[in-house]
Amino acid sequence: MSFFQSLAAAFKGEPVTPRAPLGRSFVSPWVEAFDGRGGPCAAGARAPIHYPAAIREAYLRNPVAQRAVRLVAEGVGSAPVRASHPELAALIAATSAGQALLETLASQLLLHGNGYVQVLRDADGNPIELFALRPERVTIVPDAAGWPAAFLYKVGERSLTIDAVDELGLPNLIHIRSYHPGDDHYGAGCLEAADEAVALHNAAARWNRALLENAARPSGALVYDPGEPGAALSADQFERIRAELASAFSGQANAGRPMLLEGGLKWQAMALTPADMDFATLKAAAARDIALAFGVPPMLIGLPGDSTYANYREANRALWRLTLLPLAAKILDALGEGLAPWFADASLAVDTDGIPALSEDRERLWSQVCAADFLSAEEKRAMLGIAPVQS
Repeated sequence: MSFFQSLAAAFKGEPVTPRAPLGRSFVSPWVEAFDGRGGPCAAGARAPIHYPAAIREAYLRNPVAQRAVRLVAEGVGSAPVRASHPELAALIAATSAGQALLETLASQLLLHGNGYVQVLRDADGNPIELFALRPERVTIVPDAAGWPAAFLYKVGERSLTIDAVDELGLPNLIHIRSYHPGDDHYGAGCLEAADEAVALHNAAARWNRALLENAARPSGALVYDPGEPGAALSADQFERIRAELASAFSGQANAGRPMLLEGGLKWQAMALTPADMDFATLKAAAARDIALAFGVPPMLIGLPGDSTYANYREANRALWRLTLLPLAAKILDALGEGLAPWFADASLAVDTDGIPALSEDRERLWSQVCAADFLSAEEKRAMLGIAPVQS
């Protein structure tokens, strides 16, 4: 440890007791996101999640997953934030590469499970910008004990190593992660839990599209029956008939087109059961699993038949209480802790008084507090989160 690090550790009050070692191996489900290589899996085993492919299938191609992520991320990004310092509030409210910082971090935590915020400073060492790095491009570099010592950011063939702290003990990067029971370094995102439901929902959509393109019926079977035992079509005749059927009688444009058959050929029509033609129930079940994985009430994504919530108002309130506020608190607490060396007593929190969905809860609390005659005016102000009156 250098002199500056020892001095910084003394001022920071770091414990003298050595830390317990962490696992240095990378066992995150997103291992495929960094090298892009995948090997064969055993029969019935689930292949490791490839993060870019999972993003394409879920966020870019699945309407339920995209809406669930955007509903949570935009809600966190639009939440009013109460900061202890005006400069701190300006840092949080600024955009990161053209996108809202809180919205970007919320999306990354939902999908990847990790968020990395680089603290950019001016010549005097004061933070001037918070930049959210793409989490699939960041690899943690541990020290001898397994604790994060640096972060390797790699884009193509170019890479940048960012030390966790500088020579004065100030953080260069703030790592926010969701809980992962099997990994000491990386968090687990909701996308892995929703991966099977997303695949099922997309497969049902492709199945319905294929049925629509074939007029919702399997064309049937063309039977060759010349009346002579042992007679069969030659290979050339079979290929010619199959090619003509594919070009002239398959597809949505040829639905219902009459067919002219020669002697010995007979068309055997086949029908689909209603269960084969309607995958609405299967898609709805998969959509509920997707919404459940991202913590969104199914009613808010347009899925009818969910009896958990009486109406949209209750569902919206549950979304804020159970998903948005905890996620926003995780992000704001991590940012406040990381920026504490520059802002004394740094504090970031969501101002619940400014959330319309929670106005009824606040009105109920105000009524109960105001009706409590045994409380003083200052105690009531403290319970409502209002600053005391300056005398």
